[in-house]
Formats: sequence, structure tokens, C-alpha cells
Amino acid sequence: MSLPPLVEPAAELTVDEVRRYSRHLIIPDVGMDGQKRLKNAKVLCVGAGGLGSPALMYLAAAGVGTLGIVEFDTVDESNLQRQIIHGQSDIGRSKGESARDSVKEINPYVNVILHDERLDNDNVMEIFAGYDLIVDGTDNFATRYLVNDAAVLLGKPYVWGSIYRFDGQASVFWAEHGPCYRCLYPEAPPPGMVPSCAEGGVLGVLCASIGSIQVTEAIKLLAGVGEPLVGRLMIYDALEMQYRQVKVRKDPNCVLCGDNPTVTELIDYEAFCGVVSEEAQAAAMGSTITSKQLKEWIDEGESIDIIDVREVNEYEIVSIPGARLIPKNEFLMGNALQDLPQDKRIVLHCKTGVRSAEVLAVLKSAGFADAVHLGGGVIGWVNQIEPHKPVY
Repeated sequence: MSLPPLVEPAAELTVDEVRRYSRHLIIPDVGMDGQKRLKNAKVLCVGAGGLGSPALMYLAAAGVGTLGIVEFDTVDESNLQRQIIHGQSDIGRSKGESARDSVKEINPYVNVILHDERLDNDNVMEIFAGYDLIVDGTDNFATRYLVNDAAVLLGKPYVWGSIYRFDGQASVFWAEHGPCYRCLYPEAPPPGMVPSCAEGGVLGVLCASIGSIQVTEAIKLLAGVGEPLVGRLMIYDALEMQYRQVKVRKDPNCVLCGDNPTVTELIDYEAFCGVVSEEAQAAAMGSTITSKQLKEWIDEGESIDIIDVREVNEYEIVSIPGARLIPKNEFLMGNALQDLPQDKRIVLHCKTGVRSAEVLAVLKSAGFADAVHLGGGVIGWVNQIEPHKPVY
């Protein structure tokens, strides 16, 4: 559907701005009027990571007058494979500050507002209120639902994107004109069901593909051109180089934007999304060991069987000495239980401790009462015991 422009045009463009944006100005659908609207726009990008990097860079290049950046993390070397707004010299810096400096280098006419904090229930409404449009570059379900709910409650449109391995999705959610994120995904997936990019990986260039689509949608909304992805989910398969669309209808029974909403204020999103299942939390209670404790057991020759529940490609990057690989899914399907020793204590580990806690719950229910898992996973092990090894 065609929608009216989201913002009014600025009074004028300077001579320098006309030169800079000349390739936009000669497009009939953009022209002076559209570029003035971009200049007058205030866009907030949630996150300066995989999706936020290309989004911020192209929003700046396009001439969006005010760009807000919400980011609390620091630049890590593993980010550089895909988060192209940061460079080698930025490792250890605030991502927000690094992104701000890159934006100013791309376009000095952009006003950058840095929100160097984690987005949460206490600040989201105040931050969002100052912007016309939100671009969601988050990578976890709790923040996605937070962004959606705040946008709906404030009547703001937002452009959503998601990436995983070779697959990407994008859409525009604007409850006043179509569905919201909850219409598409009423409930968060069960804990551990959908791996994060940190667990499953992502093709670096996929971020550019989806991030550029998000910026395209943002420009269309701000300038009032074309048909935005309101009510449509765009799905991209990079391996097949194939795009397809799925219609998303507004759900009249949506708890947030439906005819009789029951969610009328922000909720506890960590609890709603359940980062770790209740079963895993219960299993880990009193059955979580530290890296130092595991090192002592190894050195003392304790009768233990160290099992790595990650995937093969993760195991090849780094592993704990003596650990054998049995991926998590083998336990969930029940295939691995018959191969576990009865005369040794099982010690489970994954990357950070989330997946191993889920597997621990399976083992506890199967009768392995003394099984434990490693808090902090192999990352904690490397940091505390073998710092010369790589992390990912």
C-alpha cells in the first residue's frame, strides 16, 4: 500500500547539500521535496552491529538529518567480519562512539545522537518519543518484542530485519496501517529452539543485504514513495539467491494491536521470551561448576566424561582438553543417552552455558542425577584456564 510521507520537508537544502545529494535529486520520485524530507527526518537505529552497521552508513549517506544510535556494547574482533561500520582500530571501543565517528566521516551534515545504554523498559519510551522512525537491528527476541511493543504504544512505525547463517527477513511494522510484530510472531520461540548468530553464525555480507533493504524501506516511508513492506514479509535465501514474499495480515485478536488488546503497557520481556527454560534453570541449580573446578577434576584424574554439546564446526574452532563432541540435538532426540557411561560423572559444556543447561535438564530427567554443566562454557574456560586459545 502507498502511504503519505512520514515527515514534512525541511525549509531548504544548502548549495553543498544539493551537490552531495544530486543523484537523489534527479530521481523524479525523490527530487528536492523528498530530499528535504530526509533532511528533516529523525531516525533511531537500535544497535550498531550486523544490521545496524550498513543501516547507519546508508541512512547517513542518504542525508537523514538526525540519526540516533542505541548501543551499549564494545567492539570485539569477531564483530569485524560483518559489522563494517567498525574497524581494527576500534577494537575495545564503545560501538556507539565508533559508529558515531563513522557516520560523521560519511556525512558531516548528519546530527548524531548517541544513546550509550542498553535499551530497556525504563528508557525505551523516552528514547523512541524523539524520533519519527525506528530501525530495528537487534539480535535477540526480548529486545525485538520490547521494540515492537514500545513502537505500537507510541504509534511509531519501525523497520525490522533478521539474519541467520544464509537467511534473512525484513518487514515494516506499523500498527496504524497494518500488522505488528506480534501479529506475525504472537509468541517467542521456546528457549534454545532458535540459535543466535553467536551460536549458529551468519554470512557477513548477508547483513548488508538485509540492512540495505531496511534503509530502502526507511527512505520510502520518510519520503512517501513506493509501496513499503507493510503487511508483507520479505524472505531472502542467499544460497539460492532467491527472494519471496509472504502476506502478513493484521490479527484482530493480537494482544497488542488487536480489537481488544490485553497488553497495554510494557511487560517483562526476559520472562516472556524465557532465555533459558524453567526446566534448564531447575536442572542447573546446584549442578553448575566453574572452569577452575573442572580443571581441578581433570588434574586430579576424577572419573568424569566431558561432553561438548556444540556443533562440529564450533568444536573445530576451540575445545576443552579431553572433551568429546555430542551435539545438543542428539540429546533432544534421545539418540545420545544410550552411549553415556554409567560409571562416570557427566560434565556438559557448550559455548556459554545455555545449551548445556538445556541438555542437563534432559539428562536429569533420564536419571543422571549427578550430571553437571560448565557455567560460562568454553568461552569461560578459555578466559580463565587457556587464554592462548581462540574464542568466537
